[in-house]
Amino acid sequence: MINIALVEDNAINRNTFLQKINLLKEYKLSFIATNGVECMKELKGLPFQLLPQVIFMDLEMPEMDGIQTITLAKGLHPHIHFIVLTVFDDDEKIFDAIKAGASGYLLKHENAAALEEAMDNILKHQGAPMSPAIARKALQLLSRMDMTKPEAKTEANLPSAITDREKEILQQMVNGWDAKRIASALNLSVLTVRKHIANIYEKLHVNSKAQVISLAHKNKWV
Repeated sequence: MINIALVEDNAINRNTFLQKINLLKEYKLSFIATNGVECMKELKGLPFQLLPQVIFMDLEMPEMDGIQTITLAKGLHPHIHFIVLTVFDDDEKIFDAIKAGASGYLLKHENAAALEEAMDNILKHQGAPMSPAIARKALQLLSRMDMTKPEAKTEANLPSAITDREKEILQQMVNGWDAKRIASALNLSVLTVRKHIANIYEKLHVNSKAQVISLAHKNKWV
């Protein structure tokens, strides 16, 4: 049995997805989340053996969108594959999702057989399934790119919930500084710095300084 999950804020789309997945006997739904924050909480609470192998991800969601969620979750769980489900073939979002770590990109109207084929493509053949309309769009974008230009930056943005002060502290954490040294450098109390660090952990859905540093380096935040 293959564990999968869905992150989607629209109730109608969630129900439609469930109807399709119920037709596929080899797949078990680990969880459904309505936004990225819920998704990260679900992942944090699951033992490794129950983590989904594939997560279907909406892009436009409140609190934390799909791009940010893929970025964070992929940094913490690199073995999980993410398939974007969208009604839009937006140019920028296609590449943002791929840079964040998405393995596939499908339109939401795809039927159960197409979902199963996409998962099979990823899990058995290390493929990168795309709906035909998305694939055509991606090829058009590539054909318009000037390959002689310097390579575009690929860093992912920090989640918008991270404040400017927390960004400062995150930078010093990556530099290896402890709370006492950060407090001295920023003219803050150690208690205040520790509170900011706790907030960073919560917002990034991590449990340790090592995980913070790993995410920061992977996504080129600092």
